[in-house]
Amino acid sequence: MDTETQEKIHRIWDELSDFETGQSDQAATHLMESLCNLADAWNATWGGATRMDGNFQDDPLQGWRVSAMKLLQPIAPHPNEGPFKEILKLWDRREIDPSFLLPMRGVGTFRTYSFRRELPPDWFESPFYKAYYGLVGTCDSVFIGFPLNQDAESHFGFYSSKVFSDEEIALLTYAVRGIKWFHRQLMLSHGLLMASSPLTPTERRVLRLLLTEASEKHIADQAGLAVSTTHQHVIAIFRKFGVRSRAGLMSLWLNRGG
Repeated sequence: MDTETQEKIHRIWDELSDFETGQSDQAATHLMESLCNLADAWNATWGGATRMDGNFQDDPLQGWRVSAMKLLQPIAPHPNEGPFKEILKLWDRREIDPSFLLPMRGVGTFRTYSFRRELPPDWFESPFYKAYYGLVGTCDSVFIGFPLNQDAESHFGFYSSKVFSDEEIALLTYAVRGIKWFHRQLMLSHGLLMASSPLTPTERRVLRLLLTEASEKHIADQAGLAVSTTHQHVIAIFRKFGVRSRAGLMSLWLNRGG
């Protein structure tokens, strides 16, 4: 990687750190847009993966499930999740496509994996590829997995209308590897790292405002909720994260190395 490209990535890292604590979604969008521009990708995703409790000896996915997903570019006719919503349904039903097993290679370690380099040529002729990737213009995909602990991983995916070059894969890998604090922040904002269960969409909206100086009344106004309902969401958020106050909640974000 040349010095100019490396400096561009460093500037993106600096820009990420300028976002407020409660702006993790906006920061993730900025990161994905910036890296798509650098690596000539047309779309990107972020996924928070968690390992469920239980005995999964017969589960090829070893208990891992995608618990949260963010899509950069909307895909018609499903602007929120596009084909990925349907893919997650197949994942949950254990209708295992070979592409589902790629993230299981080296689970628990930082890793990069891609479709064109690790799946056989005939997979790109399969109905699965054509329906969920080829149909929307994706020729190749690169994914970077970042483990936060033994039961939680952060994954970024990038999608291109051509085959990713080695240089582009190296660029994406370097950019995603150097921001452990941000992976942790994303997982926290979805209730996937220290919370007892994932946050609901409404709880996530309340959480973003809780991480500011907004009063509960202001949070209620911004979220379009009654003050009493907002208070119940605040209590639920505290309970899920195992804290008793805003100060305790904020400490989870400030303790980046924890």
